[in-house]
Amino acid sequence: MKKLGYLILYLWCCVQLSTAQTNTYEVYTVAFYNLENLFDPIDDPEKNDEASPLMELKKDREGVYQQKLNKLSHVLADIGFERTKTSPALIGVAEVENRRVLEDLVQTALLRPKNYGIVHADSPDARGIDVALLYQKDQFIPLSQQSHTLRIWSDKSHRIPTRSPLVVSGYLGDALLHIIVNHWPSRRGGEAKSRRFREQAALLNKHIVDSLFLREPGAKILLMGDLNDDPINTSLKAVLKTQSSPKNLADTTFYNPFEKLFEKGYGSLGYRDNLHLFDQILLNGALLSKDKQFRSLGFFKSAVFNPDYLYLQKGRYKGYPFRSFANGNFTGGYSDHFPVYVILIKKA
Repeated sequence: MKKLGYLILYLWCCVQLSTAQTNTYEVYTVAFYNLENLFDPIDDPEKNDEASPLMELKKDREGVYQQKLNKLSHVLADIGFERTKTSPALIGVAEVENRRVLEDLVQTALLRPKNYGIVHADSPDARGIDVALLYQKDQFIPLSQQSHTLRIWSDKSHRIPTRSPLVVSGYLGDALLHIIVNHWPSRRGGEAKSRRFREQAALLNKHIVDSLFLREPGAKILLMGDLNDDPINTSLKAVLKTQSSPKNLADTTFYNPFEKLFEKGYGSLGYRDNLHLFDQILLNGALLSKDKQFRSLGFFKSAVFNPDYLYLQKGRYKGYPFRSFANGNFTGGYSDHFPVYVILIKKA
């Protein structure tokens, strides 16, 4: 029955997108993917990269690094392709060590023809990992970028260095779009004990969004990332006040299409023997088409990208993402997260 549901959804999307393309609609895939410890094999004395899974390997770090790049490039090129016949226009990424790994990634054989550009900023994270945005240069023109420091403190009043949200503004086609790429604080110490850190991350995002609206009423905003919370947690529902339905939303309100997917049992990672949907993409009301004609850029569809090759086929963790590192070894896998994506369309 589940396979039948997938088939019906796939056929419906094909018909809709085929109709859109026949009527000369512009179709864009926007994705987010946690790349699971994408570190280069070079020891950086300024970072704690010795603790990365790659640097813990005893041999062939360069070979494993190249394998991981090729694995990830396969996924990135593939996201949404079955529905749109093109690779994503925009890809937010997390758990990257530096700009060098992104440059190596976009120069792999599968991604080089896509001509991806890079927007990246260093974060003060203790593990030395950042977020970034990849964009196809013929589809997106970046105008500005800004990294916002997230300041969180332990119970002992010690600052905890963590990832900084990255805000990128630019034109997707002829639509001015603002993208906020996040990797919120983890659940180390337990969900309840660490909850306030993610609520603070959500509050920082709210301040960023409010400032965007002050400068540009009616701004089109995408908020994406590994939020380390499910769509129903307080950081999203109480702080950002996300909605599970796209109907009748003000421009300043965020729709979370992944809340309904979570309720249906979809997840993007396994955490403590449970499937969670930490990876999400939110859209504000200005990206929700009011007339179904898509005269302006608007939301069309959302999905978790989890083809057969991306998840384990058997064993205790059957159905979980096929991660690239486990028990101190390279597994030949991809990441411990599934990518997520949304499709945006506009009548040409």
